[in-house]
Amino acid sequence: MDYPNDQAPGAPVRSGIPEHGRVPKYYAVKARIAALLDELGEGALIPTERDLSERYGVARETVRQAVRELVLEGRLTRRGRGTAVAGPKLAQPLSLVSYTEGVRGQGRTPGRGLVALDRFPCPRPLAAETGLTPGEPVWHLERVLLADDERVGLESTYVSVGRVPGLGRDFDPDSSFYAYLKAQGITFGDANERIETVLATPREALLIGTPPALPMLLIHRISRDTDGNPLERVRTLYRGDRFSFTAHLTG
Repeated sequence: MDYPNDQAPGAPVRSGIPEHGRVPKYYAVKARIAALLDELGEGALIPTERDLSERYGVARETVRQAVRELVLEGRLTRRGRGTAVAGPKLAQPLSLVSYTEGVRGQGRTPGRGLVALDRFPCPRPLAAETGLTPGEPVWHLERVLLADDERVGLESTYVSVGRVPGLGRDFDPDSSFYAYLKAQGITFGDANERIETVLATPREALLIGTPPALPMLLIHRISRDTDGNPLERVRTLYRGDRFSFTAHLTG
């Protein structure tokens, strides 16, 4: 098999060309547009669909499909009536660090917008999943995640009122929930996480400001303190076009 000498580490083998050599026309156009993005640089507007179709000698629908995939992959972003080169994805570590720490570590400014802070009796499914007692009071904290004022995700946190009774009174919704817990003398011990790809519900897509068809990365996390007691249950949606995840593994 012939590999190009300048192929980047981790790139698809032979740039995704099938062994039979028949490359879908949209994919060939997509590869040429992707190369153009490196020349234009972050934030630059790409040529119009008409200009690209004339440049590459293909139908506008072919260009449209290629651009659509680059948008879904996070290489391009819609901007008004144009389409611009997107910046690099945020690489969030899979570890017991807060969203704030992860975003700040990449030179971005984290933020959160409060959607709701409610208090209600713990439902049985949540109790069974976390080890809380059915009917005990729990907080539900829902916030939109921001990076440099761009909406990039939606976070939903459940925590026992008994652990943080003053949450509704002395917690700043724009701040780190983990930092708040530490200030209350609560230390994280361990957590279980599960990651899957989903499509946002119409409500979630509206809150995040994305099309419902945009793939999302969904993380479920159940955290415990250093004594093994249940601490929080978190459901976080991240935009698939703006996030990747990293993990350090040891043998």
